[in-house]
Amino acid sequence: MTDPAANASIDHVLIEDRLFPPPAEFTADAIIRSDQQYQDMYQRAKDDPEAFWREEANEHLHWFEPFGEVLQWEAPHAKWFVGGKTNASYNCLDAHVAAGRGDRTAIIWEGEPGDTRTLTYRQLLSEVCKAAAALQELGVQQGDVVSIYMPMTPELAITMLACARIGAIHSVIFAGFSAESIADRNNDASAKLMVTSDGLHRRGKVLELKKTVDEALAKSPTVQKCLVLRRTAQDDVPMTEGRDVWWHDIVDGQSDDLPAEPLDSETTLFILYTSGSTGKPKGIRHTTAGYNLWAKRTFQWVFDHHDDDIYWCTADCGWITGHSYIVYGPLAAGATCLMYEGAPNYPAEDRFWELVEKYQVTILYTAPTAIRAFIKWGDQHVDKHDLSSLRLLGSVGEGINPEAWMWYHRKIGNEKCPIVDTWWQTETGGIMMSPLPGITATKPGSCTRPLPGVVPVIVDEAGNDVDAEHGGMLLMGQPWPGMLRGIWGDEDRFVDQYWSAVPGKYLTGDNARKDGDGYYWIMGRIDDVINVSGHRLSTIEVESALVSHDAVCEAAVVGRPDDLKGQAIAAFVTVADVEPNEELRNELRQHVRKQIGALAQPDDIRFTATLPKTRSGKIMRRLLRDVASGREVVGDTSTLEDLSALAKLREED
Repeated sequence: MTDPAANASIDHVLIEDRLFPPPAEFTADAIIRSDQQYQDMYQRAKDDPEAFWREEANEHLHWFEPFGEVLQWEAPHAKWFVGGKTNASYNCLDAHVAAGRGDRTAIIWEGEPGDTRTLTYRQLLSEVCKAAAALQELGVQQGDVVSIYMPMTPELAITMLACARIGAIHSVIFAGFSAESIADRNNDASAKLMVTSDGLHRRGKVLELKKTVDEALAKSPTVQKCLVLRRTAQDDVPMTEGRDVWWHDIVDGQSDDLPAEPLDSETTLFILYTSGSTGKPKGIRHTTAGYNLWAKRTFQWVFDHHDDDIYWCTADCGWITGHSYIVYGPLAAGATCLMYEGAPNYPAEDRFWELVEKYQVTILYTAPTAIRAFIKWGDQHVDKHDLSSLRLLGSVGEGINPEAWMWYHRKIGNEKCPIVDTWWQTETGGIMMSPLPGITATKPGSCTRPLPGVVPVIVDEAGNDVDAEHGGMLLMGQPWPGMLRGIWGDEDRFVDQYWSAVPGKYLTGDNARKDGDGYYWIMGRIDDVINVSGHRLSTIEVESALVSHDAVCEAAVVGRPDDLKGQAIAAFVTVADVEPNEELRNELRQHVRKQIGALAQPDDIRFTATLPKTRSGKIMRRLLRDVASGREVVGDTSTLEDLSALAKLREED
């Protein structure tokens, strides 16, 4: 048997050479409209980051006190805009009102039952000031942690910005986590106050959030108060005297004139917990100035934002996408943002397209897992609606397979909307690699090129640079303003996980390759590589080949131990409108063989009605590896959306 470690780089086996240049009319009006403009920005940020980011920060953030040194870098610790004082809430709200843009619409909101609200920047500022004053009355001070467990209502964004206004640290917990998961996060962060609601609307039902929170607070000794929004108007909401306070009783009567606190640039803005492969979830810590600047400028560059755009990011604020591209990025840029509370398939599978048509959305930013669901539900739901307002599409969350990209391009974009396939992470704070829609000729499945300030490096397992077209570990070779500043309360884990592979370089945890055109392709997580007879294959390429078959809706590929080959390829496949059988299984094996080659042909193909996913839509391949290998599932499963998915997979085994 060939030694699986003999080839340290990753073999690239899937060829994708379709190229889609941006429409000339889009380029003519774009913010970045020439490749020379991009190259100039990129080289300045790489060669003289001090000058580049000094100019960016002074132009795009408000400073109560100017900063001195742009960057203090003692790897792995960064301090950006040293000594400066600013406030993210001010940059998102007061700055626009002061500039005469107070009457611009900030948030258009629609609840799942169809109720709506619209808030201008002036109105949003007023609500944030009142909420911030209420937090102070409840004893919240600068540096205190506020846990937020709320539906996607304007009050969620208002609470985040209220915390930022007074220097409190927010920890948003997705409103679908269990009481145990909430308590774990409260205790790790030593949260002082909890903000929640009586419930939320989901697929026509009312989910009782407050009851879940009560169970969590019984195990959260540091939480002193609980602020409760009335969303669903239930009659029997449990309220604990002395601890629980209704939002309308304490917020509505506050003054709407509360100045933003001047905060040091490195003041912690928020903690956001993300799952780890083993052990407890880790609290990623982001600070004020660098993160706020990065979120704003990447939003403007990638989404080519214009004043008349209606922008809709379909994510939840419980994830980093909601932090960066619903709240801090778009609002700092003065954008008009659509927020939606409910599910994409309630009351029917056309709800998203109904909203695009109703609000004349121009920019849509959604996830590959949602796009694949839309494909599965059928084109008839799209055909009911006029989507001609759309001018730009975006993808976020994980790599998008080429066939889903093509459907998005043809069916939703009508072959006229550039697609920005964005790569980034909770840890990076904002988008790192993406097409720039006015200039980048896109390739389905590629995140194309790095943004200014991003210096990717691809290395093999020994830390050596790999040749073009070979994959390896993706690292970042230079600090950037939006970078994480640590893991809350766990310095050793921060250093070991992100900075120990190559000294001074950030380890992303992803594999990638760079093609001959300088475009980057994400090849899955570092542990999503299969060693087959000495060849290291990327799982994402085999998955893309499977999904290109007409019968396949979704696929996840993992490796399992094999005495002969080192590892065998195990595929988990969901299909639509066909009966899974041995004939289809063989057909899919031959399809992969034709698409990629015999080396990548799956040894096992298991048909399943569902795949285990996180609540943000990412397939949990490490759990599938356990299933494929016949092992007990280990590690953190708190982010698993449907616990029954694992049991079903074992039944289908």
